[in-house]
Amino acid sequence: MRTTSGTVAELIARQWGDHRPGLAFEETVLSRHRTAQEAAARAALLVDLLPPRAEPHIGVLLDNTPEFPFWLGAAALAGAAVAGINPTRRGPELARDILHTDCRILVTERTHLPLLDGLALPGVRILVTDTEEYAALLAPYAAAEPGAATLGGRPPGPQDRLLLYFTSGSTGAPKAAICTQGRLAGAGGSLARHFAVTPDDVHYICMPMFHGNAVIADWLPALAGGASVALRRRFSASAFLDDVRAYGATYFTYVGRAVQYLLATPPRPEDREHSLRLGFGTEAGAVDAARFAERFGVRLVEGYGATEGGASVQRTPDTPPGALGRAGAGDDLAVIDPGTGLECPAAVLDPRGRLLNGAEAIGELVNKGRSLFEGYWRNPDAEAARTRDGWYWTGDLFFRDADGFLYFAGRTDDRLRVDSENLAAAVIENILARWSDAAAVAVYAVPDEVAGDQVMAAVALREGASFSPDAFAAFLAAQPDLGTKMAPRYVRVLDAMPTTATNKVHRVGLRRAGFLPRPAPGGAPVPDPVWWRPPGEAAYRLLDEAALAGLLAAYRAQERLVLLERGNGFEHPG
Repeated sequence: MRTTSGTVAELIARQWGDHRPGLAFEETVLSRHRTAQEAAARAALLVDLLPPRAEPHIGVLLDNTPEFPFWLGAAALAGAAVAGINPTRRGPELARDILHTDCRILVTERTHLPLLDGLALPGVRILVTDTEEYAALLAPYAAAEPGAATLGGRPPGPQDRLLLYFTSGSTGAPKAAICTQGRLAGAGGSLARHFAVTPDDVHYICMPMFHGNAVIADWLPALAGGASVALRRRFSASAFLDDVRAYGATYFTYVGRAVQYLLATPPRPEDREHSLRLGFGTEAGAVDAARFAERFGVRLVEGYGATEGGASVQRTPDTPPGALGRAGAGDDLAVIDPGTGLECPAAVLDPRGRLLNGAEAIGELVNKGRSLFEGYWRNPDAEAARTRDGWYWTGDLFFRDADGFLYFAGRTDDRLRVDSENLAAAVIENILARWSDAAAVAVYAVPDEVAGDQVMAAVALREGASFSPDAFAAFLAAQPDLGTKMAPRYVRVLDAMPTTATNKVHRVGLRRAGFLPRPAPGGAPVPDPVWWRPPGEAAYRLLDEAALAGLLAAYRAQERLVLLERGNGFEHPG
């Protein structure tokens, strides 16, 4: 099966007339022809529903039901674009995502309707998929064929937008990265060739389709390689292997802590009795990837490639443990010190692969060559920041060893990535600033003990106020726009916020300290109390010596202690 195509629309149309199984969801199995037919019907409906001169953008606020790939296919066939709407967003922030991307149609389902209660969405038509009204609206278009209904009366081309996928950064509100049909078709084909995808494969999509991982790294390679797909409404670690066996899945993608959740399930004698041959994703961590392979007999391949398309790292057979690989074809990647603009020196690694010179070797990954970055929707300032000095700045921290292999080391200053979600510190700070007992707040990332980041806040209290962990937790629970992954895991309580000579918050010092004792300028550690929420708990506890020792042991077990040590100057107990 050929894996090259100029547009995603061509990949969808290629399924027409193919009556092999194409899409599985719960008890339903649809042929590849039927999935193309459903996409064509929605494309025809879309062409009729979009107002004249409106941007051809559809917001999709859905779980991983068949309607999600149907509407992706519909947008591709019609020459429109899908904005994936994150259901963990709340209130005004959710409305902002829909309106910022100029969505005139929002496709959702009844389970998500409460999220829209009270939101002002002027000019947005809402389609609720699991209703009789929706079925009646679609019925007249059931006989539509691919290519019969297009916007502007022309076939969609490689340059047409297909996705507006949100990604966060230090500029505050999430940015919508533009992804065209040509770039996405190329990405799908490249992955299909790299992983030798065939029509006999079944791609299991359990990561959320509003996120680029599921669409770009799972759905698109399946389309390009002629494989079928199986959908899981929402990720479930306990149901993962049962789904894999039921669907005969051979490939899946993951982000964030999904692999750790799978490893946390009770071992079973049949753990290796399945059809999986490969998992592809990010942030599993070398330790858990090895444990996953040992337990389930499945190789995990770590990759790097942002939704924006500005840089990619490709694994080669000689990639050492812990590294992601080298620069992708055509990329000229460098690890740059943002302060000086100079390339960082090569990493010095001990025999166990632990980084010994992190303060010098870690910098921002920059693509100095050609970039596939296609911009952000109506955000020229963010585009300029991303492409300053003629280079593409990824916003991600890396180090490079003497042989040129690249290692991921976290996010730049004001970016956080919590369980696969990119968050912006400024957005969380604006919410925490509402707390009446706070005189000042700062939010920043601390490394998670397994992968990615956790949210930490420093809070300087108003005069006469004292920190009540219960009151703080109640305040957080009452904030309608605090997303499910925004609540701080750690809170440092300060008498006064540390500032620089220019009266800016001294974030570097706070970030370096993390949840560890904060070094004073030439003396003993500053005795700031730090409160934390252990995983799975809602209440905050004081991070005492026993709890700190347990945390550090968890970091040591995952070989991530070096990320806490970088620049801290603190001698860890034990």
